[in-house]
Amino acid sequence: MKNKKIYLITAARPNFIKLAPVWRALNHRSGIDAEIVHTGQHYDYGMSKVFFDELGLPEPDYNLGVGSGLHGSQTAKILTECERLFIEQSPDIVVVFGDVNSTLAASLAAVKLGIPIAHVEAGLRSFDMKMPEEINRILTDRISDLLFTTESSADVNLANEGVAASKVHLVGNVMIDTLAYLLDRIKGRDTAQEMGLVPGEFAVSTIHRPSNVDTEASLMNVYEILLKAAERAKVIFPAHPRTIKSLKQTGLLSRFEAIENLTLIEPLGYLEFMNLVYNSQCVLTDSGGIQEETTFLGIPCITLRENTERPITVEEGTNRITGLDIAKVSEALPWASSFDRTGYSPPALWDGKAARRIAGVISSSLEKGVIGGNYK
Repeated sequence: MKNKKIYLITAARPNFIKLAPVWRALNHRSGIDAEIVHTGQHYDYGMSKVFFDELGLPEPDYNLGVGSGLHGSQTAKILTECERLFIEQSPDIVVVFGDVNSTLAASLAAVKLGIPIAHVEAGLRSFDMKMPEEINRILTDRISDLLFTTESSADVNLANEGVAASKVHLVGNVMIDTLAYLLDRIKGRDTAQEMGLVPGEFAVSTIHRPSNVDTEASLMNVYEILLKAAERAKVIFPAHPRTIKSLKQTGLLSRFEAIENLTLIEPLGYLEFMNLVYNSQCVLTDSGGIQEETTFLGIPCITLRENTERPITVEEGTNRITGLDIAKVSEALPWASSFDRTGYSPPALWDGKAARRIAGVISSSLEKGVIGGNYK
């Protein structure tokens, strides 16, 4: 019998981290060929290839080379290229991850060709429709056949939206699978030591969301926050290309570089970056995935957004939502510096085995004919 062909769609840093354990788990099963399709949404080495190397992933089977662009044009290009590939190769199921433009575009291409879709990290909601990612999440979930969730709040969200319970599978967090899988290597890195940093005495910051970096006003708020944080401890700031571009365009780069106790650096590979996070006192971020990684590690996180689609991180007591409100950040910094990790344990099902559960559901669904087959 011919092996089932499964396409795993990836595009950006968080996707690579989520995809790696699922790719391994699927390829350990007989009768399955799991192939990687890289849309090229993140296309430079620092944001893409280095993660493949560190995560032990092979070169993508297909690289669509779409590149950057505005939301509409980028989504359209990805949809067009995915449609072309799916027609040529006829996969049995398409697996998408997270909430980036490639997630939605690949799903739209698949559903219009009658190809089943599995959405990993389904059901997360910020309830903020100004976030492009929220639109991507909702639409992808609406057309997916299998929805794999990381926390119980996602199951509730999907039920409230009328998604059939038979489609939804609470499996845990594949991002944590990768972190658990590589944790010994992360601990063994000398990144913090080579930077002259003392464990527990520095903070890490990542800021890249358009609402935080695309205007001079928001960047000035970020500046005040980093200035405040740097008064308490050294701050290491691996700057996303989007952030650097905006800092240059607004003429604020030199101002950020002049903050005493703040070190602005280029983006790091996964192992190096997570070594900094592991050894840090706290993290200030607007990233969704880092909220999860810090929750697993029991490291306090100050989220510079008005909301989170990952409420479990707040419920676990490791995450505080402050937005760019300097007063809220000022209150959160002492909390973070005195955070007690004694006896802390991560959420249920964040155990490094989520990908195995996903592979089991996909394999069983294909075998039973619950999903599978396509337009041909």
